[in-house]
Amino acid sequence: MFELPSVKEIIENNFIHLNRVDNESTLGRVYLHDSFSVLADACKHYPFVAVTDSSGQALGCITNEQIIDFLHDSYNQLKAFYETVIETMDASVTVIDANERVRTWTQGAEKIFSVKKDEILGKPIIEFFEHQNLEILESLHKGKRIRGKHHQARSNLFVHINANPVYFNESIIGAVVSETDVTNQVVLNEKLFNMSTEVHRLEQEMAKYRPSDPFNDIKGKSAVMEKTLQMAKKVCSVRSTVLILGESGVGKEVFAKSIHEATEGPDAPFISINCGAIPASLFESELFGYERGAFSGADHRGKRGKIELAKGGTLFLDEIGEMPLEMQVKMLRVLQERKYYKVGGEKEIEADFRVIAATNRDLKELIKEGQFREDLYYRLNVVSLKIPPLKERREDIIELIHYFLNDFSLRYQRPIHHFSQEVMQEMLQYDWPGNVRELRNVIERLVVFATDGVIRKEYLPFHSVMSYSASSDTDFLENNMEMDMVILPLQEEMDHHERKVLDKALALTHGNKLECSKKLGITRATLYNRLKRLGLS
Repeated sequence: MFELPSVKEIIENNFIHLNRVDNESTLGRVYLHDSFSVLADACKHYPFVAVTDSSGQALGCITNEQIIDFLHDSYNQLKAFYETVIETMDASVTVIDANERVRTWTQGAEKIFSVKKDEILGKPIIEFFEHQNLEILESLHKGKRIRGKHHQARSNLFVHINANPVYFNESIIGAVVSETDVTNQVVLNEKLFNMSTEVHRLEQEMAKYRPSDPFNDIKGKSAVMEKTLQMAKKVCSVRSTVLILGESGVGKEVFAKSIHEATEGPDAPFISINCGAIPASLFESELFGYERGAFSGADHRGKRGKIELAKGGTLFLDEIGEMPLEMQVKMLRVLQERKYYKVGGEKEIEADFRVIAATNRDLKELIKEGQFREDLYYRLNVVSLKIPPLKERREDIIELIHYFLNDFSLRYQRPIHHFSQEVMQEMLQYDWPGNVRELRNVIERLVVFATDGVIRKEYLPFHSVMSYSASSDTDFLENNMEMDMVILPLQEEMDHHERKVLDKALALTHGNKLECSKKLGITRATLYNRLKRLGLS
């Protein structure tokens, strides 16, 4: 931030050389530690301004000519910085003055709107664009601040708009607008939405062939797990809101689906939304949907939101602790009033769905930090269900091992005829920071490596880390393949290596996906896509 210096700083930096004058009646006076504004005010009334120290001793004087030279030099420096910043940024930034004339037009703006800088600078912006499509004029004439608004710049280009008025002496003297290209986000979000719909349809088809007890998919006979299951079954007698708590990988979504299937009819939808995987700017349209023509770039047919898709069924809000604060307010209203509006809609719609939320975060701690609304927490926490981590129910590990072992041996058509007690003991002693998800991934690894039907202790990822610190896991894999004289297809080898990296990262971050994505140098959405592709989610 650029600020004009004090009188003392001007003198110390030798911007102004002090001169002596004989006629002190023409002198104004300022103190050494006065601000520049005091000096400027004195220069309005006197051709010379004397500078004195705290004792009143005159140190010299400053002339109006010197002040003009200093201000001119300061202006040129500020202009140089401004022009360099504008030339450096890739984003589209437009600045207009009070007369709607364009004063700044970046290379990003040239790229988005196909208008050259030399063509538009100094000219009214309405000569190049329709008045009704210019959000910047709303800021200029009405002082409107715009944040994260959709706009379709071209048929194949979607941008996010931020705009603000420029104030000077409490009056608007111009406006600034920036546009960010979000075409990829919009396209990927539409694909994700279509895929989610197809997955939902397939799940509905599969539901017809499932066992009568929806909780059969949940494995474990330990006392703590039996108690959790009993509580979950009691919840099924009513359609109240449920908050499922537990570490990453304990199976919160499996419980949510089981509660849904035990409560709702066979045709009732189960719609899942991951609050941590959707950009905040797209959250509202994803949740509520939007009307036709709701915003620039919107699908001309409009779009159904997750709430509408969940009508008569269940809306599962996974990772609720990651929901943006502005959306928490709107979600609270829907839960309280059971009504909502689509984006761009004027008709109030009745909401008919049951909410099941899940999180691995400490919501009370998030409330203290101001990241989660207390009123929403109490609205969600009608019935809470805490899923115990695997380390608190070690007696369930054996049952889970046999369940996953059978599943993967059938899937890969690789029968297992020897599972040593030594391997079982290591697995029983391991802490499983990634819980059931990690156990499932380890069993898949064991089946993939057991090309001869024999599961060896060396195949365990945590065993190889402890026993082969001098060599990498990749070296061990190559040696093992030589021993078995088996070469797997290249894609399977690459998938295995990627799965191994993700397993390790999730274990080291205790299942925290945000931290895991930062460690890996990828976005959280990319992490979710990789986990889903590799069957780890």
